[in-house]
Amino acid sequence: MSVSVDPVELTDRVKREARRLGFDLVGVTDPEPPPHLDVFERWLEAGRHGEMDYLSTERSLRRRADPRRILPECESILVVGANCLPGPAQNRDDSARIAAYARGEDYHAVLVERLRRLVAFIQEQTGLKDLPHRIYTDTGPLLERELAQRAGLGWIGKNTCLINPTRGSHFLLAEVMLAIRLVPDSPYPADRCGSCTRCIAACPTECILPNRTLDATRCISYLTIELKGAIPAELRSSMGDWVFGCDVCQEVCPWNVRFSRPTRDPAFQPTPALANPRPQDFLNLHPTGWRARLRGTTLLRAKRTGLVRNASVVAGNRASQEMVQPLAAVLGGDPDPVVRAHAAWGLGRIGGSGARKALLEAQTSEQDPEALIEIATALRALEDAANERARSA
Repeated sequence: MSVSVDPVELTDRVKREARRLGFDLVGVTDPEPPPHLDVFERWLEAGRHGEMDYLSTERSLRRRADPRRILPECESILVVGANCLPGPAQNRDDSARIAAYARGEDYHAVLVERLRRLVAFIQEQTGLKDLPHRIYTDTGPLLERELAQRAGLGWIGKNTCLINPTRGSHFLLAEVMLAIRLVPDSPYPADRCGSCTRCIAACPTECILPNRTLDATRCISYLTIELKGAIPAELRSSMGDWVFGCDVCQEVCPWNVRFSRPTRDPAFQPTPALANPRPQDFLNLHPTGWRARLRGTTLLRAKRTGLVRNASVVAGNRASQEMVQPLAAVLGGDPDPVVRAHAAWGLGRIGGSGARKALLEAQTSEQDPEALIEIATALRALEDAANERARSA
């Protein structure tokens, strides 16, 4: 779509306005098909996406293969990044950890609103009040990190995150597909991970694969957010204190250690409920009032079942006797059998007379087969631990 404004001048104005609206990174690319789509397709074929079936639908694949299937008039894709690293970091010993991007306001609402204002600016500058466009932030069939690399914002690291050479990787990406021509940026040319493998070595569940993809079915972010059923027992102890998401691979990245700095953006500062939450705060989520407590945050995506389930695992990994009473209350009274099963696992990890008493009481009243299996497994674990102590005495 032709406009009277010179594309170079328009692109410069748009980038300045994007930065004024709070975006730290801004770049432009074209809507050509992604050259590395085959990597994504092989990743799906291997089942690395787990239960995220929305990624593998025929319609989704067609649109990812050619952005013009989303917006036929598209001439440019504006790619932006917003620093989401809050400060100060969680620093209390009994905190339940939440990924940095999720501790503030829900980024979907924040970034989409800012992009709507940016589109309004573009419409004003061009005089095109009905300018065809599409706005996405982690919600549409676009290979976002590849688009960001093509727009010059950085390279895709070994941990699969987009890394900017002067700001690190704590960014949320978003895109605007536009039916006008902006001047595209040159793709970021280098892979600056070099021989470093710190992210791979540090991953608690060994989910990072050698071809710059990851096995989502082992990733703590997937386990705590996308997975809706039981967390595989063999991965629970590796979850540590993470109740929603995970930042380990970013925390050890040298580009973040050296260059990443907390944002001053008020939208991404910790909300009061998420400043220093404890596992108990999630174990106590009320079945009907929990949404109000977390309204306006991305934690709603995990739903109550996921959050209490995750907190039960964190409580078990904490292995503190102060977690026994909250877990016993969940095991004895939570309406969701998945949650009760994980509470049983947590009690089995902690041990002690209080945990054993709660498990035995639940065993007499529990009706769900899977929860009963978890209770029996936990009791066996306590018995094995007691026998081991007796042999060592």
